[in-house]
Amino acid sequence: MKERAEAMVMASFAADSLALGAHWIYDVDEIERRFGRVETFLKPSPDSYHPAKEAGDFTHYGDQTMVLLESIAESGEFDLEDFSRRWRKLFSDYRGYFDHATKGTLQGFEQGKGPSESGSHSTDLAGAARIAPIVYRYREDLPSLISAARSQTAMTHNNASVIQAADFLARVTHEILAGSAPVQTMKTLADGLFKGEPVASAVNEGLESLGLSPKDAIIEFGQSCSVKGAFPAVVYLIARYENDLKEALVQNTMAGGDSAARGMAVGMVLGAYGGMEAIPGDWLDAMKAGRRIRDLLTRIETSVRGN
Repeated sequence: MKERAEAMVMASFAADSLALGAHWIYDVDEIERRFGRVETFLKPSPDSYHPAKEAGDFTHYGDQTMVLLESIAESGEFDLEDFSRRWRKLFSDYRGYFDHATKGTLQGFEQGKGPSESGSHSTDLAGAARIAPIVYRYREDLPSLISAARSQTAMTHNNASVIQAADFLARVTHEILAGSAPVQTMKTLADGLFKGEPVASAVNEGLESLGLSPKDAIIEFGQSCSVKGAFPAVVYLIARYENDLKEALVQNTMAGGDSAARGMAVGMVLGAYGGMEAIPGDWLDAMKAGRRIRDLLTRIETSVRGN
């Protein structure tokens, strides 16, 4: 399980790096015209949302996930207060993009709210897409995993649908690390624990669209940040490319819009399933924070195992 847990985290970060160069370009023809098939990490253009970034860097989503990973490694567990302090420090002199959820959460902190009340009401999937470090830490402790995944999400995205998406993704990935397959796990949870909930409808929507091409499906769902369209797209990509992590993330990027948040969730699930061999070696080599991530995972493992 440990090797696949590491792959889960690395694949989620790699997905963010892959999406960086074309992030938030909604015209799929423009993506293909400017970049061709995106299967290597690209430097964002000066007129993008991430002009200060280089190839192999992360979007603001990946940067926040690094803060979460660092917090867990330092604390030995998920500590909301510690995460919130590090998160605020990240944005105190940040040269990257500030999205609406970030601005709203910072405003909440400025108003004196604590990290359990500070969250914006953003419907963006991104808040739920950061959870790979939490799954790594609590992969053998489901109650703590769910509690931490929901708490870290609510700190910036205090929206019931986004929090439920984090809960669902955490449970799916937990089951996959224990030996289950992604599609069957999503179906079982949608038909069982989450039956009648919005996330179950999103799962069904994603699975029922497998006859469409990735671009057509994601455009139909909605390419934007909202969990309403992004979550069915995540389900679709996981199901269509259950055994091909690379193609899932390439097609996700080529479909445009908020490919970074979708990719982080897809990479987490398929990384947990496929292990390190599913992640292209050149992606791992090109990810600037790759060594740092591995070192932090080792620190967490040492803390948990008491070695």
